[in-house]
Amino acid sequence: METKQINCQNCENPIDEGFKFCPNCGQKTNEELTIGVLFYNTISNYFSFDARFLKSFIPLMIRPGYLAKRFLAGKRLLYLHPAQMYLFVSVIFFFLFSFVVADWKKEANAINKKIVESEVVEKTTDSAQVAFDSIQKAKVLESLKKNQALIGMSDEDLKKTDSIIKSQSGNNLKTSWDFDKKKVDSLIDAGAEDKVIYREMGMSENPGFFEKRIFKGFLNVMKGSGAGSIIQRSVDAVPIAMFILLPLFAFLLKLFYYKRGRYSHHLVFSFYFFSFLFTLFGLLLAIDLFIFEIPAWISWLIVLSTFFYFYFALLNFYQRNWFFTFIKSSVITFVFMMMVIPTTGILLVLFGLMNT
Repeated sequence: METKQINCQNCENPIDEGFKFCPNCGQKTNEELTIGVLFYNTISNYFSFDARFLKSFIPLMIRPGYLAKRFLAGKRLLYLHPAQMYLFVSVIFFFLFSFVVADWKKEANAINKKIVESEVVEKTTDSAQVAFDSIQKAKVLESLKKNQALIGMSDEDLKKTDSIIKSQSGNNLKTSWDFDKKKVDSLIDAGAEDKVIYREMGMSENPGFFEKRIFKGFLNVMKGSGAGSIIQRSVDAVPIAMFILLPLFAFLLKLFYYKRGRYSHHLVFSFYFFSFLFTLFGLLLAIDLFIFEIPAWISWLIVLSTFFYFYFALLNFYQRNWFFTFIKSSVITFVFMMMVIPTTGILLVLFGLMNT
């Protein structure tokens, strides 16, 4: 006797009439649309996510390397998926971080306003203060020179940056950029075109990319709208930096443990480790914002303790000798930090200046 077949309403594959669920896509074969049906999947998926997150949270925080090891052992529905957990905790972290950024922007805009409203003051006669300012400026310029190739500054751009830094204290409205503040202020008040103001500020006839960004950013500061927006764009670069750095971190693990599984195995470890970092820093932010202010020395101790978490995570996940694991964890941390600084710096420059 032949079994009567029908087509699944979802995937349209033929199935036996008596089946309650389609063996191809899993949808119920005969289900009327009611309010309960409409919200069932959403509610069930939410509580499933919630339960798996709660099951994953404690092992993530107190058992380094455990979740990654269990995931590779095939326990992939009991705990939250590594990429899903990373996305979830990173969203929470950056939500909390936005409160801190708002304070930074407020302070930056207040300083920006003072700069715009201030007049050029007489040159200080305090020799100690002059010496201190000179030392600070020398440090800034030295840092720029060291990283000149990294951030793509030409010698001409560096020379102009040098001149504007050195012009910060003087008794003349004219700076070494041939910059007349009163005239620029009057052009801004008159609604002059930016290119006219740039010419007055000393921009060259054929400016390079970096020179354009410097002048545009400085003009925005002169208009009173630059500082806060630069901070916001710089902070916006952080998630993108992490998106780049996490796969690089997994690649480092692959290099140091090249016989211990595929790249995807190391990526699982990286997702859970970065999830731990975002969770820990998110908790610190939440306590600091809504409960009490954490002393700086305690925060630093907690941040430094993440190295030991990383060490024990490697020890538990890769099951190698404790001494060599300590050496590898130290080297990986050092190399990764050397990757973090230029990557983050480049993105901060791009986001902070490109759209000013």
